[in-house]
Amino acid sequence: MKISASEIKVGMLLEYRDDLWQVLKTQHVKPGKGGAFAQVEMKSINTNTKVNKRFRSSEAVEKASLEDISYNFLYEDEKNYFFIEPKSFEQIEINKDIVGEKGKLLTENLEVSISFFNGNAISIELPNQVVCKIKATDVALKGQTVSSSYKPATLVNGLNIQVPPFIENEDEIIIDTRKLEYIKKI
Repeated sequence: MKISASEIKVGMLLEYRDDLWQVLKTQHVKPGKGGAFAQVEMKSINTNTKVNKRFRSSEAVEKASLEDISYNFLYEDEKNYFFIEPKSFEQIEINKDIVGEKGKLLTENLEVSISFFNGNAISIELPNQVVCKIKATDVALKGQTVSSSYKPATLVNGLNIQVPPFIENEDEIIIDTRKLEYIKKI
């Protein structure tokens, strides 16, 4: 789908130079002399390289058309995560490199949205909030509220986050999957 260069937003996926690019930064500039343009920083999904490109405002850019399908997480092995589509029971496997750090938050039967481009899985979207259990955290010291109000904690899945002083070992908490931050205690 063609869009105007002035419509490019951060997070969009563009087809450019026979590759798929994710927009990291964009700045729309209207110089005093000459035409307006969009300065765009993009990262290739396939090769992981970055490029800065200047598009004229009148220029048309190809926006990638993605297909998002809901899947449930099943299990993992050394190289892949395995998912099942709940309606058709079709199973797929996705390389751990594509999922990245988000893979540590996957739990059995967790519903995720997987984006496909030309039949290939390119990204995975977790729910905004997931429940995790605290494996280990420091003991809060009385009177420590003058300094930082958060302390480090390790979750059962191995992730390290910052939590409030009242959180203890074995507590269950809800975390934001987008920023990997503490939201609340259950």
